[in-house]
Amino acid sequence: MASTQEICFQFDISEHEKDKLVGEVIRYVLFKTEQNSGCPIRREDLTQLITGKGYRQRNLHAVIINDAISKLSSIFGYEMRELQRSRSSATANPGRASQSQHSVGDAKSYILISELPSDVYGKFVEDKSTVHISGLTFVVIGIIHLGGGRITEENLWHHLRRLGLHENEENHPKFSNTKLALEALVQQRYLQKEKVNGPEGNTVFYELAERALDAPIYDKIKEYVAQIVQKDVTSLETD
Repeated sequence: MASTQEICFQFDISEHEKDKLVGEVIRYVLFKTEQNSGCPIRREDLTQLITGKGYRQRNLHAVIINDAISKLSSIFGYEMRELQRSRSSATANPGRASQSQHSVGDAKSYILISELPSDVYGKFVEDKSTVHISGLTFVVIGIIHLGGGRITEENLWHHLRRLGLHENEENHPKFSNTKLALEALVQQRYLQKEKVNGPEGNTVFYELAERALDAPIYDKIKEYVAQIVQKDVTSLETD
């Protein structure tokens, strides 16, 4: 691994300039994550943050971003994880016309994930006023997981109505506009939304996107669903 001095010499910048660029990337990532409720940050935006200041040396942006990733972990306790774009069912089947909200060719992006132990994070970091959003995320992902990873919008709202959430509600005591609350999960890339053109008209589908398919989240969903199924089986056996 090249030293800081070697990197600065290679790109003809001072160590102070390099550290300043790294700091600006870190501030941008932390601010945007908070401002946009955890929505992914595009690598293109981070690159423009560097080149926009007149630094156009080839591959400098990659070095700066990688250094920022390292410092976010060592100083702030965050993993800046690159999202791996999931391939939509419609994209995998080119014979079916669809309009997907995210395409396979979209740019790379990142999210921040706390590296703190869950008990420490829950006690000192987690915002208790937003736990209902985490609950909704977990429930929606669970419903779609049980549906095989893909479900129609109509079917999804059928299940959510049974939980007291209605698609036309704009003054819910926790979520305000429930449709926008669901749309936020698309923007945060827990879900992928696509419109499929069929003989009977357009049908909107939701499927699990890359963030919901991330191993830690997906494993928790499977574990929780397995516990519910086991309880149901045990209940039937004792009846």
